Amino acid sequence: MKQITDAPFEGDSVHPSESLRFGAFLAPYHPLNADPALQLRRDIDLMEHLDHLGFDEAWMGEHHSTGAEIVPAPDVFIAAAAERTQRLRFGTGVVSLPYHHPLVTVDRITQLDLQTRGRLIFGTGPGKIPLDAHMMGIDPSDQRRRQGEALEAILALLRGDVVNMSTDWFTLRDARAQLPTYDPAGIEIATASTVSPNGSVLAGTHGLSLLSLAASSPAGFDVLDRNWGIYDKVCAEHGHSADRSRWRLVNPMFLAETRSDAERAVARRIGSMAAYVNRQTGQRPEWAESGRGIIDHWRNDSLGEFGQAIIGTPDEAIAQIDRLLDKTGGFGTLLILHVDMADWEDTKRSYELFASEVIPHFRRRNLGREASLQYAEDHRDRLIGGLVTAITKAHTDYYGESAATGA
Repeated sequence: MKQITDAPFEGDSVHPSESLRFGAFLAPYHPLNADPALQLRRDIDLMEHLDHLGFDEAWMGEHHSTGAEIVPAPDVFIAAAAERTQRLRFGTGVVSLPYHHPLVTVDRITQLDLQTRGRLIFGTGPGKIPLDAHMMGIDPSDQRRRQGEALEAILALLRGDVVNMSTDWFTLRDARAQLPTYDPAGIEIATASTVSPNGSVLAGTHGLSLLSLAASSPAGFDVLDRNWGIYDKVCAEHGHSADRSRWRLVNPMFLAETRSDAERAVARRIGSMAAYVNRQTGQRPEWAESGRGIIDHWRNDSLGEFGQAIIGTPDEAIAQIDRLLDKTGGFGTLLILHVDMADWEDTKRSYELFASEVIPHFRRRNLGREASLQYAEDHRDRLIGGLVTAITKAHTDYYGESAATGA
């Protein structure tokens, strides 16, 4: 950074982490023993809370089965949440492309982009839950192929092309998108990646943003740098630039003032998350029999594909983000995987702590304040001495003048 004048403070250079953005990623995960109407309302309340706290993004997923992930239409949710927020950007996290005709997908997304005045990120994926595909009669082995075919058609439609395309599951005949995007440059489009390089290859081929959903799982963390390398290589091969600022990583986190406070807040309801994972696979592990066991397992191993969780303090969140920065060489946005496992007040407090202590640490917002106090400490003898001298002089001047006038 160019210095205009000599300054008494250090810390004037721009740090790479200052450009980090932060948000929340909701599947959403909710316990099966509560009212879904209230759960959906709380998710919208959370959007307002995130917007108030200054978070940058919020993502909502698409799922159709297994009970816990109760939003089948992320565009409908985002349309409601956007009306209650001012600056928060919203991502579809993600639209499962094999489940929808590409023209209908484009029409719904462009409408939502216009309604939100360009606050939309179009996240795409092949679909995750096996029961979803089963109910629709989709062979899981076809999902990634269908994702690629749908994405090819969607990108052409968003460019304004007239598309004629036929596959074994959709037909486009003289098809065009009648609505424009809010920004003439288009909508940011992201592709989900987990452990395999498939997502990196697809995103790199089309020059899309990368969304690493399993960044904190042992397997997902191990391949973060490798998958970015693949993405970078494929981007170059297809004439695109691999921009780290458009790379998003997802990590589960729940914060409180102390570790014990965080454990207390989640202990009663965290079992619903373990049950969601284990019941689908028929597992009954010993660690899942108590809240303490689930917390320890999620911290030290992984709860399904969701990664290792930070259930603790802001300092622990900072350390984990530093770990991700070291592993990746830098990324654009950290998304907190949100799990409905605490009461509303504790949930709000978790995000407040993140916003008040974690975000300013990485954006280095308090360097000037810290430097100012450090300067005062380092020069206290001169500064305090000067103050004492000034006070003494004022005292002497006043009383000396009073004595001379006889007042």
